[in-house]
Parts: sequence; structure tokens; C-alpha cells
Amino acid sequence: MRLTTFSDYALRVLMYAATAGDRLVTIEETAKTYNISRAHLMKAVNILTRAGYIKGVRGRSGGFALARRPQDINLGEVVRATEPDFALVECFATGNLCIITKSCRLPQVLNEALSSFIATLDRYTLADVALARGAFVPPHAPITETRGPKLPAVGQTG
Repeated sequence: MRLTTFSDYALRVLMYAATAGDRLVTIEETAKTYNISRAHLMKAVNILTRAGYIKGVRGRSGGFALARRPQDINLGEVVRATEPDFALVECFATGNLCIITKSCRLPQVLNEALSSFIATLDRYTLADVALARGAFVPPHAPITETRGPKLPAVGQTG
């Protein structure tokens, strides 16, 4: 499973705002920090504002800040608010044309996996993933390694 870019950006916006504390940050500043599209960030900030996670201040010296304390922003809720759907496979979506849907047992397994994924996110808040101010490297800094779990090869454990 992979989150949409939109959810990724929404989580990054929240993490950056958490780092700033009460200081207003701008979309432009956030876009430069992450080296990502200002237009996409505007959409994410808009949704996060409407959902009550951040508060926006319009005008020349405006920006946005968290509307809640980081420990009150649940990651599972944010992902549910920003993901368009959780249709992992065709049979989860409307318009399903799969010929084995009525007898297939795969959706049960995938639904269990999705439930576990969401349950894990529900155990964490923004406070659990917030970074220290110095953790944000200058824009365009090269990334030298890929992060994330390394899955064992098929047939291997651990």
C-alpha cells in the first residue's frame, strides 16, 4: 500500500508546523523547505484547515500554524481525512469487474491488512513523529539513502 502524494504532503505540512510552534509558517517557506510544489501544498493546507488541524491567517504577514497541540492530532485521523479511498484492489472499488469477486478470499486478507495499517496509525500522534527544528536540512540537499523497512527476500525471515 502506498499513501497518495496528497496525504504525504499533508503529513509533512503538519510536521513542519509542529516544528515552528506558535510561529506562523507560509506555504512558500514549506514548499522551499521540502522542495515540493507550492500548488499541491496549498490544497493540503486548505484541507487541513477545513478539518481543523491547522489555522490559517490571511494577509501579507499571514501563514498557518497548528490549531491543536501535536499530541491531539492523530495520524490515523489525518490519513482518513486526506486519502480519497482505501481501495487496495479492484474489488474494493465501485465498478468492480473482477470475475472471481464472489468466491475470492483475497479481499478478507487485504481488508485485515488495511485495518492493521490504520490501527497502527491510530496509535500515534503528530507529537510522536515531530522533528526538532534543526532536523530540516536546507532545500535541495541530496538524499543519500532510502529510509523504510527492508523486507526479507521470499523464503527468508528476519
